Amino acid sequence: MARFYADEQFPFPVVELLRNLDHNVLTAQEAGNANQGIPDEAVLAFAISQERAILTINRDDFIHLHRLDPNHFGIVVCTNNRNWEEFAVRIDEAVTREEPLRGKLIRVVRPAS
Repeated sequence: MARFYADEQFPFPVVELLRNLDHNVLTAQEAGNANQGIPDEAVLAFAISQERAILTINRDDFIHLHRLDPNHFGIVVCTNNRNWEEFAVRIDEAVTREEPLRGKLIRVVRPAS
């Protein structure tokens, strides 16, 4: 299963559900990196240092970072979805299809209502 680093805006209920699906998820809060205004480049650098894929709802900035340098352990950009269970399953399915995640940008979008 995937090793993720969830940035500080990523919803914690989804983190817990991904852990229940056997993913290894470290949050910015658990890493002591929350509420510090850390730039996205540094967030990505931290994830790379930990050999983890980024989980984020900050799509535009991380898509830009991927285009600048795809040498990372994966970036999963998501559309926020308040249906936490569906959100976690969609991430799980997307990364399972794409593993290994190294150098990949994966988009997980909320289904049309």
